[in-house]
Amino acid sequence: MQKDVTKKRVWMFLFILGLISMLSDFTHEGARSIYGTYLELIGVSAFAISMVSGLGELISQSLRVFTGIIADKTKKYWLMMIGGYALNLLAIPCLMFVDASAWQVAILLILLERVGKGIRAPAKSALTSFTTSEIGIGKAFALQEAMDQLGAFLGPLFVFFILNLKNGNELKDYQTAFGLLGIFAVTTLVLLVVAKQKYPNPDRFETTVKENKFQGNKSFIIYLIATGWMALGFIDYPLLAFHMSSTYAIKAVYVPLLYSAAMGIDAVSAVFFGYLYDRIGVKSLQISALFSIAFAPVFFFIKGVGAIVAGILIWGIAMGSMESILKAVIATIIKKEKRATAYGIFYSVYGVSWFLGSAAIGWLYERTIAGAVLFAVVSEMLALGFLILFEIVKKTAEKTEIPKK
Repeated sequence: MQKDVTKKRVWMFLFILGLISMLSDFTHEGARSIYGTYLELIGVSAFAISMVSGLGELISQSLRVFTGIIADKTKKYWLMMIGGYALNLLAIPCLMFVDASAWQVAILLILLERVGKGIRAPAKSALTSFTTSEIGIGKAFALQEAMDQLGAFLGPLFVFFILNLKNGNELKDYQTAFGLLGIFAVTTLVLLVVAKQKYPNPDRFETTVKENKFQGNKSFIIYLIATGWMALGFIDYPLLAFHMSSTYAIKAVYVPLLYSAAMGIDAVSAVFFGYLYDRIGVKSLQISALFSIAFAPVFFFIKGVGAIVAGILIWGIAMGSMESILKAVIATIIKKEKRATAYGIFYSVYGVSWFLGSAAIGWLYERTIAGAVLFAVVSEMLALGFLILFEIVKKTAEKTEIPKK
């Protein structure tokens, strides 16, 4: 009976955490769907847009080394969540006051939004991981990602409808969208405070002790290398949005709608691959890498609206599968007392790679689109190779492990 009560409480906690994620993703993914077009509108170049996207991820991810350690040392998971979400979300409505005369301010606010995510992300991932002993690793992260992406689906859709109201000033339309997203930012923060009061110590949900089998050894290092290559070659949406707008491949007003569709696919993909991970393990991540390899050639090389839509949907599948499984692997190999730290290290490697890849892809794009696509494809193929190597090394380590008496 006690176990049933605990499990029900865990599910409710995971649902509330998912609701917070859904509302926050509604806000910042709604904004992200128009960053590329908005920045182009106020005079920012393709290279600068790609650099801002990559730099934002670099800041967000590299901060997590420190915020992860702080979360583990202090156990102030909720405090870091509230502070991080406040900065992450409240920067967005501030964009409604920025025009072409102060494009540098827009870039600063977008970077501050990423700083906020860097503060709260390790704590959030750690809180989710505490539920895995009751629910299952793949399923817990998959359900969390699915709710994330429900918000990421609805946010851009909301922005699409706001932009279609058209008040005669294109820039004003974008500023209005940023301002209205602030409503959902405030709602998220209120729910966070309520959740903290209801579940002050969520780390107590996990009672089983996990062996820290791979920390510091070559299998974990190989995993970091694999995910680093995956981030290096993954093209972020702002550059895809810029490509669609600048080449007139599709009307600019439909760019957030396509992003919304990609986020819907992302949500379904996250659930599917999360359940798949609980069945076949790391092989599910290898399948994910195949989608990462495929999307750039389809999106950039095949002409027509159909190819653009297909490329974006493949992009959504790859994004959803990565975001659910990458974190799940960490939860299986690091004990809970050090898990926020491990997430911080992992995210930092991922973020540095994302930044370097975004800079390289943006530079190549302005010179030759084929070069940018080749860079992306080769990077994802290397990621796949290292994921296969990681699985081999991990299985070897498990077979040679000496059982405790």
